[in-house]
Amino acid sequence: MPIDIRQFPCLSDNYGFLIHDRETGETAAIDTPDPEAINRELEAAGWKLTHILNTHHHWDHAGGNEALKEKWGCEIIGPKGEAAKIPGLDRPVGEGADVMLGASRAVVHETPGHTLGHIIYYFADDGAAFVGDTIFAMGCGRLFEGTADQMWASLSMIARLPAETKLYCAHEYTKANAAFALTVDPQNADLKKRSAEVDALRAENLPTVPTTVALERATNPFLRAADPSLQTAINMAGDKPVEVFAETRRLKDSF
Repeated sequence: MPIDIRQFPCLSDNYGFLIHDRETGETAAIDTPDPEAINRELEAAGWKLTHILNTHHHWDHAGGNEALKEKWGCEIIGPKGEAAKIPGLDRPVGEGADVMLGASRAVVHETPGHTLGHIIYYFADDGAAFVGDTIFAMGCGRLFEGTADQMWASLSMIARLPAETKLYCAHEYTKANAAFALTVDPQNADLKKRSAEVDALRAENLPTVPTTVALERATNPFLRAADPSLQTAINMAGDKPVEVFAETRRLKDSF
């Protein structure tokens, strides 16, 4: 694997991620939730920040851009659909763009829903996707700007990635997500098993991120809108998956 990934908690429930290309030493921060925490991790690893890869414009993802750029002179890459909202943006990118970190390549995918311009970075050779607030372990982002149709399309695209792909979500929301998931998918044995595992991890203050595409396909209610058992549980048997997704998201908003 040509990249090393360093994950660390910051703010109240965010995760920061540093990606380091072994061949060239280039290093990227995925979003900038806490510049001080990012600088501490860079120092601990002995890495120099060369890039920032923003997923969307929210303050807990782009708020540290300018402080880090001032210190490191790094290049800031982010969603072209939110170019005016990304502090210090140098290179706006959209669907299908290649982003090189040294010898490592990420493909950009547009995933509107949480925000209209949200993007993710998929390192296919490394089996890793940095998904911001589009998908969480057993959850998905709130529809602050986009529509249910947009988010369902975005989540469906992520679900089509190879099953073993690791999904690096930006928040530790998993225990609360599991509690909700059990209310809309109560017959799901995989979900019950995973919920217990998550409880044990969080009791030890251990992370539940990253997750995998396979695990989300099996247990994330927002990917399972076409599943008859979930549809039946929320009284939407036979309805269109996007409509089931929209109702599931509505239920989560008021959970």
